[in-house]
Amino acid sequence: TKKACTAEEMEAALKSASESEELGGILGFTDLPVVSQDFVHDKRSSIVDSSACIHLNDTFHKVVSWYDNEWGYSNRLVDLAVYINSQ
Repeated sequence: TKKACTAEEMEAALKSASESEELGGILGFTDLPVVSQDFVHDKRSSIVDSSACIHLNDTFHKVVSWYDNEWGYSNRLVDLAVYINSQ
């Protein structure tokens, strides 16, 4: 990161973003033990796995995120079609 932050601050920011009006339903967040099968047919584009994230220091973080590529992408195409239709 450009600005130094702790692991807890990074995870709090990601969790907050996943609950925001702008990214809710697109970005997810979990602190539960999960495997890829847990995300089959999950409509969100990306689900941050906080237990798998790695924080080497206050400016170097590895964020691990899960997704169901086909299902999440298909849902974003539906969102795009709805948006285009509303214009």
